Amino acid sequence: MPAYPFLLLLLFLLSSQALATPAPSVAQLQQQFIAQQQQQGFSAEEVSQFLAGAHKNQQVLDAISRPWEAKPWHQYYPIFLTDKRLQAGLAFWQQHQASITKAAKQYQVEPEIIVAIIGIETYYGQYLGNYPVIDALYTLGFYYPPRADFFRRELGKLMQLQRQEKLSAQQLHGSYAGAMGLGQFIPSSYLAYAVDFDHDGQRDLINSADDAIGSVANYFHQHGWQQGHPVAIPLTVASKPDARIWQAQDKLTQTVADILAPDVALAQSQDLDVAQPAMLIALQQADATEYWLGLNNFYVITRYNRSPLYAMAVYQFSQQLRQHHETQ
Repeated sequence: MPAYPFLLLLLFLLSSQALATPAPSVAQLQQQFIAQQQQQGFSAEEVSQFLAGAHKNQQVLDAISRPWEAKPWHQYYPIFLTDKRLQAGLAFWQQHQASITKAAKQYQVEPEIIVAIIGIETYYGQYLGNYPVIDALYTLGFYYPPRADFFRRELGKLMQLQRQEKLSAQQLHGSYAGAMGLGQFIPSSYLAYAVDFDHDGQRDLINSADDAIGSVANYFHQHGWQQGHPVAIPLTVASKPDARIWQAQDKLTQTVADILAPDVALAQSQDLDVAQPAMLIALQQADATEYWLGLNNFYVITRYNRSPLYAMAVYQFSQQLRQHHETQ
């Protein structure tokens, strides 16, 4: 018994010391980064030179503090689901019909999903992003504590990408989060999923629409897309569902059976395996909450961007594209 107070005091002192330990400085984090990159085969001089070419960008920090996905659904979807974007998507589909058809067949992904992703991400190449990718990743990796570790890893991947694909990191421009090209791939995704779909010897997601089309399809294939399977189904809800509403950080831990109930039903009756993984999606409209049942393919879209609002915008846009493409 007498030892317990001493142990409690010791634990308190240790925890207090841990809390009082200052966060590493930017200089210390840079030294850690240099050491980590040396383990990837770069020299200290190469890494230092790479970092010397990067600059803190306050606009990046401002942009990440106000993401579009923070908006309610009724304000979010009108940004993307427009007739102008639809017409651009149909024109892109027609222009690149052969590559889209080939990619859809090779990677077993519906063509409208490929077209929708590129349309939502960059308006078919019209908005590739104005932020220097190296500056965006450097800024978030060293000056944005909530996700600094992630962005420093991506900065390291950018070095690998520069070496492997013979790209100039200083000349690459993209989003405030360091995503680039028609499909907005971050460096790790570029390295892992980009394909040379036009067979010119380079995986070029910035200038080659063919490579972007094949790479988006490959990304979905590698993340478990199931061709021909439903993505999301609207629900009719008589009272607030008991099932947990899916959040961006969640896995698929519920099933269809967990979500459907006497007061929660499919808007249109259809055969559905109730044992399959599923999620409950809540979309905030101006005067009510709209509920959907999300299935595996919806979850796969969230591997591209974890926001359920983003995934729903992609899905609904893809359906608009498919319906109009079929009538052309």
